[in-house]
Amino acid sequence: MKEGLTQLSPYQVASLRMLFAGLILLPFAFKALKKIPKEKMGLVLLSGILGNFIPAFLFCIAETKIDSALAGILNSLTPLFTILVGLFFFKIAASAQKIIGVLVGFVGLCLLFAAGKNISFENLSYAALVLVATFFYGLNVNMVGKFLQNIRALDIAAVAFAFLIIPSACILYTTGYFNLNFNNPSIVNATLGGICLGVVGTSIASILFYMLIKRSTIVFASMVTYGIPIVAVAWGVYYGERITILQLGSLLIILAGVYIVNKPRH
Repeated sequence: MKEGLTQLSPYQVASLRMLFAGLILLPFAFKALKKIPKEKMGLVLLSGILGNFIPAFLFCIAETKIDSALAGILNSLTPLFTILVGLFFFKIAASAQKIIGVLVGFVGLCLLFAAGKNISFENLSYAALVLVATFFYGLNVNMVGKFLQNIRALDIAAVAFAFLIIPSACILYTTGYFNLNFNNPSIVNATLGGICLGVVGTSIASILFYMLIKRSTIVFASMVTYGIPIVAVAWGVYYGERITILQLGSLLIILAGVYIVNKPRH
């Protein structure tokens, strides 16, 4: 995302991401259409929109104002949102242990915002976009785990992303992407960043994630976000972002909350 945003708008980077995720999986979508029951098709498309399309734009817009490291740390709240969404929308009971874990994670989130050097309403509002994205992730995980268990991961991803090709291409057209000077190496590199994000970070990653949801519990699947902050912080350092001790401490508190939520009870 950071590489793409050096020359492209957040809407263009997100659209490139969705477009190439769909194009890569398009050959599989034709067969998948025949395998998915008609009554489940709406849920598959909704999964693509809630779990990928909307969050892609929210993250790109957010990263125009906040560091990638902060975005990655906030993304670690996905397991907590998975619990909350399951509790309030899917009527999945939550034990006292899970509630404590959510509260610990919330404390870490508050400290994380306090760790910012320049706290402003604008920065908080852009960080809130990432929180909305993680809410959608939690909603999508619960939805797939409950309603789409009998559909192959590849089929879900292929159909969901194939239907996102047209809206993604339309956004690229309306934002003037196709009128850019592609003889400029910087624009080419930014485009390659968006393409890589779509092929590796979206299409392949989504297939693996859908597989994980089906082979484990929805909460365990959401725990893949344990690794995201580590990678995000590493890339943040690479791009010259300043990571504070308080930010790292806040991350540890958030992950402690996630651990409490997912710790098996004996």
